[in-house]
Amino acid sequence: MKQLQIKLVRSVIGSTEGQRATVSSLGLRKLQQTVTRPDNEIVRGMVNKVGHLLQVTEIEA
Repeated sequence: MKQLQIKLVRSVIGSTEGQRATVSSLGLRKLQQTVTRPDNEIVRGMVNKVGHLLQVTEIEA
């Protein structure tokens, strides 16, 4: 099953409230923090919304 490794590489300071909520719902709290999430439509949509703040890598798990 494919998974996404998501890393927060830019600060949410100056972002809209919706973008901050999206980053938080992905489970990211601090800069350079990395989380692993399943590769599905919901997570892909969240990544597309705040992609300018993230670094995303597909991994096979």
